[in-house]
Amino acid sequence: MAAVEAGGFLLGTVGWGLLGVTLPNSYWRVSTVDGSVITTSTLFENLWQSCATDSTGVYNCRDFPSMLALSGYLQACRALMISALVLGALALLCSVAGLRCTKLAEGNPAAKGKLAAAGGCIFILAGLSSMVALSWYAFNITRDFFDPLFPGTKYEIGPALYLGWSGSLLAIVGGGCLLGARCADISRDKSYSYSYAGPRAATERPQKASDASNTGPYGKNAYV
Repeated sequence: MAAVEAGGFLLGTVGWGLLGVTLPNSYWRVSTVDGSVITTSTLFENLWQSCATDSTGVYNCRDFPSMLALSGYLQACRALMISALVLGALALLCSVAGLRCTKLAEGNPAAKGKLAAAGGCIFILAGLSSMVALSWYAFNITRDFFDPLFPGTKYEIGPALYLGWSGSLLAIVGGGCLLGARCADISRDKSYSYSYAGPRAATERPQKASDASNTGPYGKNAYV
């Protein structure tokens, strides 16, 4: 199970790193070229800013001026992504302390197992938080794209979302490996546990009251 724990920790760490790269990436959504014969500029956005580039490669970016003026789903996606990164950092610390190959809390295997399981659960929670944010953002992109009455600029899903989905999946799988290794250890300990009773002392056959009354304090052979 040590290999499963180490593999789960590695997957969770890589997934958390990918989420950290996804958040500041500018290409969450890119303006579509569908139906355009000549494209002179391209627009791309993320949770923090909107950028435009022309055919010469020069681009300009503009931060969103007001947080309260943003759409509700953008504010929620920001909160979920930041929460995912914070949870991932906490899961990283718990998992390092709970791994069998580390010296932290080495004298208390039960505590190490609980830390590893807690790290796995937090990794799963971080992956789910980011997955919800990314999927919600992608849903709004596709909804506007397929709406024939949408008046604004239509966008397509950018490469940052695919990177984030990969990171979320790795975080969930890594957390599942850590949690599964802990559950397997508990099941194995229960299967090998048994109740031990010490050897019973040899008991003598009690003398019948009738024999004692007939022979008195002497045995039967005393009268032969």
